[in-house]
Amino acid sequence: MKDNKTIYAMYDDDMTLLAGAKELVAKGIYIRDVFSPFPIHGIDPVIGIKQTRLAICAFIYGLVGLSLALAGMYYFMIVDWPMNIGGKPNDFFYQNIPAFVPISFEFTVLLAAHGMALTYFIRNWTLPGVTARNPYPETTNDRFVMEIHPSDFGMSVEDLTEELQKTGTILIEER
Repeated sequence: MKDNKTIYAMYDDDMTLLAGAKELVAKGIYIRDVFSPFPIHGIDPVIGIKQTRLAICAFIYGLVGLSLALAGMYYFMIVDWPMNIGGKPNDFFYQNIPAFVPISFEFTVLLAAHGMALTYFIRNWTLPGVTARNPYPETTNDRFVMEIHPSDFGMSVEDLTEELQKTGTILIEER
């Protein structure tokens, strides 16, 4: 039967956690997750987190916003209700593009920002009614926690605890 224990190692400094994570990964220990009050620069490649594809989503949301803005302005200002504003021609779309640039930019930013906010909430599962997966409330203030599952790499809990104590942890908890 597989042991489903989880080991949480708490640190009081982000650089201590980063150095400890490098030591553990060099010994073949897989770190499942890290909880911290702010991003730890350099931890992603150490624990094996791949680069995000959220920039592609932002680009797509921006393209949708730009397309909707241009299509809307074309329909409103040229097809549906053409108006002569300041003597500007409104017979052809290409003649009005300079006047459409600010609105197109603003709508692109609006849809990209709102789309990314929704994508963030859905991707991180921070929706209303969903409880946080954070095991320690202190990680939102001043502590850093590393989550390790010994069954991921076949090490005993005692050996893992011994290795963690060498990295400068202040608390090791087994759940």
